[in-house]
Amino acid sequence: MIQLLLAIIYLAFISLGLPDSLLGSAWPSMYGSFGVPVSYAGIISMIIAAGTIVSSLQSDRLTRKLGAGKVTAISVGMTAFALFGFSVSSAFWMLCLWAIPYGLGAGSVDAALNNFVALHFKSRHMSWLHCMWGVGASVGPYIMSFALTNGQGWNMGYRYIAILQVVLTAILVFSLPLWKMKTDSPESQPASAAGGKALSLREVIRIPGAKEVMLTFFCYCAIEQTTGLWGSSYLVLHEGVTETEASSLASLFYIGITAGRAVGGFLTMALNDTKMVRLGEVLILSGIIMILLPLPSLSVEIGLILVGLGCAPIYPSIIHATPSRFGADRSQAVIGIQMASAYVGTCLMPPLFGWIAQHVGISLFPLYLLLLLLLMFFMHEKTILKTRKEG
Repeated sequence: MIQLLLAIIYLAFISLGLPDSLLGSAWPSMYGSFGVPVSYAGIISMIIAAGTIVSSLQSDRLTRKLGAGKVTAISVGMTAFALFGFSVSSAFWMLCLWAIPYGLGAGSVDAALNNFVALHFKSRHMSWLHCMWGVGASVGPYIMSFALTNGQGWNMGYRYIAILQVVLTAILVFSLPLWKMKTDSPESQPASAAGGKALSLREVIRIPGAKEVMLTFFCYCAIEQTTGLWGSSYLVLHEGVTETEASSLASLFYIGITAGRAVGGFLTMALNDTKMVRLGEVLILSGIIMILLPLPSLSVEIGLILVGLGCAPIYPSIIHATPSRFGADRSQAVIGIQMASAYVGTCLMPPLFGWIAQHVGISLFPLYLLLLLLLMFFMHEKTILKTRKEG
């Protein structure tokens, strides 16, 4: 039965990824119909991120009260509701409104599932589960591209994803008894007692290394979301590819993440979490260099794949290391603030680049990613030093 629960968690991770790449792939076709500038994608992204910040900070309290299973089912249901709202939106303000439940649904499920897997499964499972997120994120643009190329419009692309989310919500509701089982796997780490006292934000931040890992996540998600949101627009506005082609090419980044996490699951058998993060940073740097080179658009496409490959091990490896670095009894709270920090990066940095793209030039895209990568590298190394001292 534990294997059945693991399969359901795999489906939940696919569900998390499906909508994440939709806005970036659809926006070149959307913004004209709403009569807004291209930079307004950042506003939608910021509202979604703000909702995830709020729900991530409440994840410790919610998970202790309801359990990971109920939090996951409720959150996926909220996301399905919000995506259907996107599909029927006829004005920009409506997109902003539906972005609120979208964000609130995403934060708690992300933190709850990540902590559950970090506590009960080895690093390879975390990598493969996040590979399933990449499957969802890679499939999303193809579904959107299918809707666009068949003349159905971006609305139907969102509606298709909403229907898939409704089906998954039903599966999660029926699976709730499985989440109550005791995990007897030798891979499992002891978790904090259900219903125990939730840590306040101030208490979590005071833990040595917490501030540094928050900044690491801030930079990581800023890189991932900026690339996912603006990669397609960079191809259109800087490389001169068509909107339809760019919508499909946008999935290259997510394909890189997906393939990287599939392979990364095997690499974790030889490399620990710290080495996996460092490997990812080197690959991201290689991808940024490819985007910077004054070569045909093929170089940019290869660069997007390399950035995706580099992003692949970073998120799951840092999450998986959380219980061992900060303690299993504090892992849900720490993962909650990690998620919140990640979404602050998602909230602020892609819109900031949107402003830069509109007022300075979208050609600064790779340099922007490079600055974020350097800061992430230094913060991750500082996290390792601080948590080692504590251990």
